[in-house]
Amino acid sequence: MRILLKRIFLLTLLLIAPSSAFAQQGEWKAGIGKVVITPEQPVWMAGYASRTRPSEGKVHDLYARALALQDKRGNRVVIVTTDHLGIPREMGEAIASSIERQYKIPRANVVLSSSHTHSGPVPERKLEGAYFLDAEQQAAVVRTTNWTVEKIIAAVGLALKRLKPAVLSFGRGEAYFGMNRRVEKNNRFVFGANKDGVKDDDVPVLRVASPDGSLRAVLFSYACHNTTLPAEFYQFNGDYAGYAEAELEKANPGATAMFMMGCGADVGPQPTGKVEFASEHGRALAASVSKVLAGSMSRVSGGLKTRYERIPLQLNVLSREQLRAQLQDKDKYRRAHAERWLARWERDGKVMTEYPYPLQVIQFGDAITFVAMSGEVVVDYVLRLKRELGTDGLWVTAYCNDVMAYIPSVRILNEGGYEPDFSMMYYDLPGFWNPALEETIIRKVHELTGQVGRKVNR
Repeated sequence: MRILLKRIFLLTLLLIAPSSAFAQQGEWKAGIGKVVITPEQPVWMAGYASRTRPSEGKVHDLYARALALQDKRGNRVVIVTTDHLGIPREMGEAIASSIERQYKIPRANVVLSSSHTHSGPVPERKLEGAYFLDAEQQAAVVRTTNWTVEKIIAAVGLALKRLKPAVLSFGRGEAYFGMNRRVEKNNRFVFGANKDGVKDDDVPVLRVASPDGSLRAVLFSYACHNTTLPAEFYQFNGDYAGYAEAELEKANPGATAMFMMGCGADVGPQPTGKVEFASEHGRALAASVSKVLAGSMSRVSGGLKTRYERIPLQLNVLSREQLRAQLQDKDKYRRAHAERWLARWERDGKVMTEYPYPLQVIQFGDAITFVAMSGEVVVDYVLRLKRELGTDGLWVTAYCNDVMAYIPSVRILNEGGYEPDFSMMYYDLPGFWNPALEETIIRKVHELTGQVGRKVNR
């Protein structure tokens, strides 16, 4: 009888006053997968058109990391981070469709992001206008891309296989080595270091822990180009983001660190040009994340809600006459761009006039509104979204799901320069963005965040 009464007493306690640890175990499940994606053979490196030869080994490995999260209703999302220049549409859809087919996770619940390191491999069909590759080099790019797709899918599989109870917490830090790179000189905007230019110092952090409090993974972002290393560098390297990940994993054995690039398309690291600087920036970012992890973070409770939509962004297309005139340009990239699009005009009788731009939102209960933007998004977007949606729990990233071009603001479109003008040629688009793109994107972000139930707190 005494034993029976004791069991009834314990059961009653669990029913009417569950411990916080027990409640936390039922809130979330998390799993992490991590695989090496360093090419095993020399291949052309991405990001700089001026490179003249394939890769020459590595400084450290490149990785794909996957974080799978499941709420108490069984809803699952997967966030993939890669030490990669950018996952183009075809590559991303191959990954996402395989995940949906194998694991029944819909496209809206899969985030594919890249750190935008300029010391990784060229992916197939990315920045096609920037590289002049022969058949052998192009074949190496195709092989590497297909191999990388398989590796990323494998990382997701590992993460889903390892799902187990977890506690999620959210916080923010700051980093300061990023500086706006657009400098006005002789009535033109060129690359430089603009100490008075706009930037975003925010470092959002998601802590993924076991119910006993031990760190399992940390997801973080910063809005700054991974271009510390110059075009003259020919070894694979994750740049500052890779060093930050390595530093955090060294300080937290058994944990996985995952970097996501924010809206920093017009922001670059300072100082730049040396491996030592990339390592220094990485340590600074890791220190910011570590400070957040050691401080007071907000518990993430509630379920997952997701939205994913492709919206048409209009292009102001170059006419055939303009392209024919471009054939006389001294710049080989402009000539090649004109040749490609004139051939398409001839073949199809028309060219693309809009691009299907992906936008994705994930709501984590009432704690986090996670906005995954595509393309190389300038800092104006995150600053505007913070003003209009409020900063509480808002986390805006870029370079997700598709990196098709720079996404300039109207301000930058009007100013001109590399991001709104010259880069479109390297990205092999037939013209320039219509100025309506900023309002189109911002309006859709408002709509999607409203659909997932974001509460605006200004």
